Amino acid sequence: MKVAAVYDIHGNLPALEAVLEEIDALEVNQIVVGGDVVLGPMSRECLDRLLSCKIPIQFIKGNCEIAVLEEMDKGYQGSLPQSVVEDIRWTARQLLPRHQKEMLNWPMTVTFRMNGLGKILFCHATPENENENFTKLTPEEKLLPIFSDVNAEAVVCGHTHMQFDRRIGTKRVINAGRVGMPFGKPG
Repeated sequence: MKVAAVYDIHGNLPALEAVLEEIDALEVNQIVVGGDVVLGPMSRECLDRLLSCKIPIQFIKGNCEIAVLEEMDKGYQGSLPQSVVEDIRWTARQLLPRHQKEMLNWPMTVTFRMNGLGKILFCHATPENENENFTKLTPEEKLLPIFSDVNAEAVVCGHTHMQFDRRIGTKRVINAGRVGMPFGKPG
């Protein structure tokens, strides 16, 4: 089975289309969308495109879905900068009730057993926290308490938009990077 991990789209439909074209060419059997489909210029269109995909997709919630769902329910109450809060409010106004219903059903994590790899856990940031930041440079001793009790051989995550593949104790931890909203200088 070939699984594609697609993370942090952030409403970037042209980038999503390019990734889906590549996925089709690779004859992928399953897609895991690891959160943060929304909070960008074409969030509704990205959701609709993914929901109409012919390849099976397992979605998980990211911090942006949680913030937008909170805004759609009772108003966002978090502590993000005002400019981000405005983006959350704008995105929530663009989505339809069917999008809200769909996103409410997404789990926080999903696990697959893959031949030759064992059990793989997919989460947005870390298995217990969709907002936690870490990179390939984060000291292992800080991350061991987070990953040591995970019941999987590997963890696939996103959130920071920076790809890496590293070991934390006995676990392989892979950050899938991002589809949309790059950080840093182009190139």
